[in-house]
Amino acid sequence: MDIPPLLLQTLGSLLAILVLAGLAVLLKLGGAPSLASGEDVRRAAAEAVDGFEAIECAASRDGTAALARDAEGRIMLIKRHGNRFAGRILTGRARARRHGEALEIDCGERLYGTVVLVLDDPASWQARIDAMG
Repeated sequence: MDIPPLLLQTLGSLLAILVLAGLAVLLKLGGAPSLASGEDVRRAAAEAVDGFEAIECAASRDGTAALARDAEGRIMLIKRHGNRFAGRILTGRARARRHGEALEIDCGERLYGTVVLVLDDPASWQARIDAMG
C-alpha cells in the first residue's frame, strides 16, 4: 500500500498538534484565571503593583475583576487581561456608576478601559471612588 506524502505530512502535523495540546493541559498552561477569594485578589494586587498590600477586597461575582484597598486608602481596580490580571491604582480621574448591583468603573486611562463588577456592596465602593475626585 502506497500512502501519498501529503497525507503522511497532514497526519504527522495533526499528531504533533495533539501532543502539544496534551502537554499544555498537563502543564496547566493557558486557561482563564479567576479571582475567587480575597487571597486571590490580594495576590493579583501585589503582582500588579509591587508593595501593594490589600487590607480590603471585593471580587466581582464572575471572578474576572476586583477592587482592593490598602492601608493608605489607595484603591486598585483589577481586571483579567488574557490569562493574567492587570491592575491600576485609581486617581481622581476615576469615575464610578452604579446599575443595581453592578458597578461600572472608568479609571480614566483610555487603554485600560471600563470595567463592570457585580458586587455585594457596590454603593460603598462607589462612594469611596467618588470621594477621590
